[in-house]
Amino acid sequence: MKWFSTAVIAMLALPATGQEQTSVAPGVVLRGLDRYNGDVFDIEMPSGTSARVGRLTITLTECRYPAGNPSGDAYAGLQITEDADDNVLFSGWMVASSPALSALEHPRYDIWVMRCTTS
Repeated sequence: MKWFSTAVIAMLALPATGQEQTSVAPGVVLRGLDRYNGDVFDIEMPSGTSARVGRLTITLTECRYPAGNPSGDAYAGLQITEDADDNVLFSGWMVASSPALSALEHPRYDIWVMRCTTS
């Protein structure tokens, strides 16, 4: 039983596998689609700011990318609200490589992460 306790303690001391080390970027580039008229547009915004798209307000809390690889995947912490009733439509992390994993559910607009900005 003592060897089991030692093994468990040793495993807990090791870093978790599958967790990627990330760096924080100063901003993000988002891409949007207006489904009504087919317009595709890019939004570049620094962390801690908000941008307007039609009746939506997009707030970026943070953008992260794999440490040492700024052109790698991007993870953006976003909150998206609609003006009509200040209803929060999305609040969480969007991942550039998996836009459908955590997507904005809106009848008019699609918003997804392209990349973090590094300068």
